[in-house]
Amino acid sequence: MIMYKYIKYLSILCSIVIGLVSCEDDLNLLPEDNRATTEQTFTNLEAYRGGLGKLYGGLSLSGQRGPSGLADLDGLDEGFSNYLRLYWQMQELTTDEAVIGWDDGTIRDLHAQTWTAGNEFIRTMYDRIFFQIASVNAFLRESESSVVSSRGISGADADEIEDYRTEARFLRALSYWHALDLFGSPTFVTEDDVAGAFLPPQISSTDLFEYIETELLDIEGVIASARGNQYGRADQGAVWMLLAKLYLNAEVYGAGDRYDDVITFCNKIINSGYTIPTDVPYNYLFLADNDSNGGESEFIFTIPFDGLNTQSFGGMTFIVHAAVLGSMNPRADFGINGGWFGLRTTSALIDTFGNSINQEEVFQRDDNGTIILEDGEPVSLGFQELWNDQRLLAYTPGQTKEIADIAAFTDGYAISKYRNIRSDGTTGSDPDNHPDTDFPMFRLSDVYLMYAEATLKGTTGDANVAVGYINQLRERAHEGSSSFNITTAELTEDFILDERARELYWEAHRRTDLIRFNQFTENGIWPFKGNVPQGATTAGFRDLMPIPAKELAINPNLIQNSDQY
Repeated sequence: MIMYKYIKYLSILCSIVIGLVSCEDDLNLLPEDNRATTEQTFTNLEAYRGGLGKLYGGLSLSGQRGPSGLADLDGLDEGFSNYLRLYWQMQELTTDEAVIGWDDGTIRDLHAQTWTAGNEFIRTMYDRIFFQIASVNAFLRESESSVVSSRGISGADADEIEDYRTEARFLRALSYWHALDLFGSPTFVTEDDVAGAFLPPQISSTDLFEYIETELLDIEGVIASARGNQYGRADQGAVWMLLAKLYLNAEVYGAGDRYDDVITFCNKIINSGYTIPTDVPYNYLFLADNDSNGGESEFIFTIPFDGLNTQSFGGMTFIVHAAVLGSMNPRADFGINGGWFGLRTTSALIDTFGNSINQEEVFQRDDNGTIILEDGEPVSLGFQELWNDQRLLAYTPGQTKEIADIAAFTDGYAISKYRNIRSDGTTGSDPDNHPDTDFPMFRLSDVYLMYAEATLKGTTGDANVAVGYINQLRERAHEGSSSFNITTAELTEDFILDERARELYWEAHRRTDLIRFNQFTENGIWPFKGNVPQGATTAGFRDLMPIPAKELAINPNLIQNSDQY
């Protein structure tokens, strides 16, 4: 797992992260003892390993004292300000795949697509991205070869620190990709900029695309080989995956047609030893032991979580807890102490799977999973819908498919994809709050789907190969049956968009996919989009999130993405 033991370095590195996270005055200040702090801290390999641990932890944690306390960012509850939680909400709550019943601030505006530049969740996503980028920049300044040498570190230790720099650059490229995809033309800073000495400039989407591409190509040959690094850390496969994602969306970013490059980098990944295991059910990919139950053989880059050592009320704690509601049994079914009654899906996602084929009666159980009897009879909770496609992990007893009221927790099917339960049925290390379940940010199934999509749009892919990849996924989804396989004639763009929903729902891809297929705003309709129950189209300027109003007020270098914000 990721370097949990080095979380003690979180506050040390945070103290040297400069104010390029945001233009707010309090974030532009450097600690008075900054020079002494860095020189006294980064004195050996272990300290630098701790600094790298902070960078990876920036995706899963929200501060220096999990699960709360000493938060990285002010202005929003620490659990809400977690990187993965915010990114997941941007990618899922804004689409047909997820709604949330809470009424916290402006969170419902995300699904309704009625957000403004003052939306606190969008603002904090922007701040979180640039806090992460500033953290990487600070680490890169402290790990530059001349600085490392001046601190008496040489030989194999210095070489390993150079490897850490490569991973840090990948993490920065990942966050800049998130900034590009969400905000288009954000601020831009690197380790070469003088900390706190200026207001960050705005970069165009095409220039940012080129920067990310150049960075990734530069580290491609020096980062650890594919599947050659410690689990949870970036390697060549992660670099290739991010390049493929960048190229797949290049037209959206104003960088032209790059579909043949998608094929090139998908092939590199496919030929590097990642596999779709035939003996591992789909649901194993999302259990508490998904780092070791066989599903990890298709993981390319994950955000690891550990119930005892990476505690946050964001991340997987949010994704697991917020989806548990109604008559579900939190302890027996999900390995947690209670649900948060928040997340469900819309009928639009359910409809991509077709009609259910059967029903299975569900009975009330205690925390140990034993069926509860009243007067000698089991207590029925209703009937669970069953689908041919085993990928639809949804809980339906007592839930309605259609949503009449977003605030009613039984309106909308509950997604039961992520659980703090291991594949042997035991609970994770913390059976109360914090799951062991890792978040699969990039996995091979996505590569197969990207290859197929790029084959339809590019010139170098092989349609027969693409169909073979798709059918591997469909056979796993249908318990090995080939009855649901497709032919080359059935491989269409509409099929790809729906198949991506069926395979990758709730994995933080949907917003980007819908935009690429021109279905996010002006064309796609799903329940409560546009803030009406039946759904409505929205204006195309919402394909980009607004630059936060606070940033615009403080930094005159910034221009808003649309005058309609």
